[in-house]
This record gives sequence, structure tokens and C-alpha cells, in this order.
Amino acid sequence: MKKSIEEDVFIPLYPKSTVEDKSSLCSKFQERRFWSAVKLLSNVLLWDGIVQEDTLRDLGLSKLLNRYLLLILLNTPPGPDNTEKCNKVVACLPERWFQDLKSGSTLPELRNFCQHLLR
Repeated sequence: MKKSIEEDVFIPLYPKSTVEDKSSLCSKFQERRFWSAVKLLSNVLLWDGIVQEDTLRDLGLSKLLNRYLLLILLNTPPGPDNTEKCNKVVACLPERWFQDLKSGSTLPELRNFCQHLLR
């Protein structure tokens, strides 16, 4: 999993003007790479309960979500597209990770993502 995240994930960052046109090749490529990374996130987090939680949180949240996916989410204009992307990311997260958290708190690795959701 670590090798796949480090060597296979590539999501290019293009200027906003380039990706605003959803029919542009750059926009389509960036979208495909984003959704491929979300699928990898989902697959990595499916190992919850089998692989140590610290390892999964490092790989899935610190490396994949915060290093790659969040950059795209922050550069996607507010609206239905951004909401759909955020919903898919949230759907990947194991519910068990949130059971013992106090109300209004989150995992340290999710702080930046939560701040994005609040905006």
C-alpha cells in the first residue's frame, strides 16, 4: 500500500483557469487522477481491523488525503462538484475511528479536511 501511494499516485495541479473548463483535457485528466486516488483511499481504509490503525491513518489520511486529495479539494470551487468529492472521501472513513471522540472534535490527521468542510 505504501509503495502504491508513494509511486503510483499522481494528481497534477493546473492553473485554475485551465481546469475551470470541465471539457478541457487537463481538467478531465485531473479528475480521473483524483477519483483514482479516492478509490485507493477507499481500498486502503478497507483494511481497518486487519492492519494496525496507526499505519492506516498514516497511509490513508496523512499521506493520501492530506498530501494529494486535499490539494485538489482546496482548489475546487465551492459547489456540487466539491460537495460530491468531499462526500466520497468521508464515505471512505471507518466509522469506528470516530466512536470515542468528543463532540466537536476529530482525528488530528483530519483537521485540515474538517476546516475545508467548514468553509
